[in-house]
Order: sequence, then C-alpha cells, then structure tokens
Amino acid sequence: MEIKEILSKVDHTLLSVDATWDEIKVICDDALTYQTASVCIPAAFVKKASEYIKEEAKERKVEPVKVCTVIGFPNGYATTASKCFEAKDAIDDGAEEIDMVIHVGALKDGRYEDVLKDIKSVKTACGDKVLKVIIETCLLTDEEKIKMCEIVNESGADYIKTSTGFSKGGATKEDVALFAKYIKEPVKIKAAGGISSLEDAEDFIKLGADRLCTSRIVKIVKASE
Repeated sequence: MEIKEILSKVDHTLLSVDATWDEIKVICDDALTYQTASVCIPAAFVKKASEYIKEEAKERKVEPVKVCTVIGFPNGYATTASKCFEAKDAIDDGAEEIDMVIHVGALKDGRYEDVLKDIKSVKTACGDKVLKVIIETCLLTDEEKIKMCEIVNESGADYIKTSTGFSKGGATKEDVALFAKYIKEPVKIKAAGGISSLEDAEDFIKLGADRLCTSRIVKIVKASE
C-alpha cells in the first residue's frame, strides 16, 4: 500500500490537555503537507485552525484539509443537550467532522434507547457534517461492542470509532475485524489509539478501517525523508 493512500486516511491528531497553538499549528502544517484526511484537535482551537488552514492552503495552492474535533470527550457522560451544543458550536467555528463519545454507563445499564437517542440527537445537530461515534472498546465486552454496532447502524452516524486514546487501551485489530463483521454500509470504521507504525496502519486499513486516528504516522513519514 502506498504511503500516500495511508496518509489520506489519517486524522492527524493532537488532543493533549496541554496542547498549545504553536503545536496545533504544526499539526495543521503537517496535514496540509501530507494531505491527511483531517486534523483532529480540541474544540477551543477549531476556529483559529480552520481560518489558518484555509489561508495556508490558498497560499500553498493545495487542497485544504478538514477540521475535526471531539465532543463529550473523553468520558462521554455529558448530557445530550450539552453534546449537541458542543457540536453546533464547533461546526459554527468551522469544524467539518465531529467525534462524539457515547455514555458507556448507559450502555452497560442496558439503556440502549438512551444511547441511540444520544447519537441521533448529535447527528441532527451536525446536519450534513460527518459524525463519528466513539464507543471506547477497551471498556466493553464483545457483546456490548456488537450491540453498539447495531445502534450505530440505526443512528444515522457516519462512523463507528474504537477509542478516545485516553482510557485503558486503544484500537485492536480484533475489534476492527469485529466491526467489519457487524457494521453495515454506509457506516464506516475509524481505528484510534496505539497505531504506531506504517505496518499497523496498513493492517488496520486491510481489516476494514477507513480512518486512522494517530499522530505517529505523519511523524514516521517526516523522519524518513
């Protein structure tokens, strides 16, 4: 698989709590250079990053990359109303993709209708923008993962995503393979957390992942030049 193809599926990501604008700017510059699918950054930086990317892309005469942000992050137990506000606010600031975290406790309580309503409400708030649903696989049983595939299939969301990268573990190849078995088109798969090499990236893509949430792939490519 060509590196260019791998990079086109990368959400180049920086979500650390102490991230600064200078660091976010580097992420944006790298994303433009390597034409990643998006930059995935904290909501507080979305407006500035969106404006910067448009101006810089015009200057470089390249395609602007999309700005993605996270809501209800990383724990997912915010109210649906607050998640919807976050999503609308981020979109108003220029976000084109939203990654939301489910309420894992509601899933474990068997409150499936509440989980579905939460996702549907955020999707409505997103309108025609892309919504990815983070289910935090490291906290779930296989049965719960399968149930979440069914819920996301019904929700109208665009992607199911493995992880926040801030819990007990990240994406596993077993989880992506499970998603590929139970997710139905047009829903796609995003693997997040622990993708540390080009070989990892290629393996996840071959298993069915359409997006990869990582900062390491771009760093590896830069280091090899």
